[in-house]
Amino acid sequence: MNYEQTHHIGYSQTSRTEKTKAAARTVKQLRPVDAETQRCRPGAERQTQVSACGDASDGFLKVSFLPKGDQTKTVQACRETAEMQKDFYTSLCRLAEHYAIVPMPTCHFEFPYNTALAVWDMEEKLEKSVLNFQQVRVLQDSHKTYLVSEEKYSTGTTLYYIPTEPVYQMAHDPKRRKNAQLLISVCSYLYHIADIPYFRQEGSYLFWLYEMHRECTEQDEDREENERYVREFDKAELIGDIVEQKIFNRMNLQVFEKRLNTFKTRDAFDRQCAELAGKAFELYSQYPSESIFRNAPIRIGEEEETETESIGMEKYISFISDTKGWLYESLAESINNEFNEYAQMDEPTIVKCFDGTDTTDSSLDFESRLFALLDDLCELLYNYKQTENE
Repeated sequence: MNYEQTHHIGYSQTSRTEKTKAAARTVKQLRPVDAETQRCRPGAERQTQVSACGDASDGFLKVSFLPKGDQTKTVQACRETAEMQKDFYTSLCRLAEHYAIVPMPTCHFEFPYNTALAVWDMEEKLEKSVLNFQQVRVLQDSHKTYLVSEEKYSTGTTLYYIPTEPVYQMAHDPKRRKNAQLLISVCSYLYHIADIPYFRQEGSYLFWLYEMHRECTEQDEDREENERYVREFDKAELIGDIVEQKIFNRMNLQVFEKRLNTFKTRDAFDRQCAELAGKAFELYSQYPSESIFRNAPIRIGEEEETETESIGMEKYISFISDTKGWLYESLAESINNEFNEYAQMDEPTIVKCFDGTDTTDSSLDFESRLFALLDDLCELLYNYKQTENE
């Protein structure tokens, strides 16, 4: 089994409690107008004049009057459309200024084609200039119409599971002890600062999964190798606890830079470790307190009811005992079966509202670099013994 097969889930497309944010005001998706208001044809035939010598009552019945209520509604609809377009283009200017993009002139077109064309133009330009851009939406609340941009980091179908057993083995190898110390500093940063869940923490997704599989294995009395499988759980728990004690020590963060500067590279594996640790330290220095869940989607109100339809980030990001062997294969099968029942995956997302309020300058630069770091670390540790045997 290669690395790609190990770390990708079958989904085709809770551990840590998130803080609840203030509920946003209710908005609705803006729908296009079905048809333009029809006007009377020029030169339409005038109504028949009533003769003074005729029957007054008969003349009155032959005259057609436009209901006053319909006149009022038509005028009101025109005013609302004009106000909506004014809000739309005001918001469009804010969005264009924020992303430093020149929008296509669309004001001279008829509504609603003009607004639809403007949104299409902005999405085309943002896709080319903004990393992780997702979409532009037009929202309308009881007060105004405004644009919203959405940026999302796509994690694909990858399980970001960091194996801890290779770190333990490395620490007990005299030739790789310095490598282990350097990687322990990296893992300490991911554990304390980036807030990566650990499989030995009660309440984490993998802790529950390990417990469930252990219980099933212990109850299976018909298996001849049942005791050997139970020992694999014991080994995973023991090594997991030892490695957690090491990375839990914040001294690893204090000596991170020193370890990196004094680390000497002798072969390709050393260079890989040094390069990875350098990226981790740079990320730690630039974002000293940012968590990987800082832009995780937050469900508010009715969205909480749809929680079972989405895979939470804490489920596919974690430290794990190992990503090889019978135990992991058993866990991976359960994970794939569970994830295949979900409609989507939670991914880091930034939503910016251009409604006149202050717009954040935040980006997904941290997430893009951190996920790339996790991918490199998982691959490095997965191939550790294979590299040593070459």
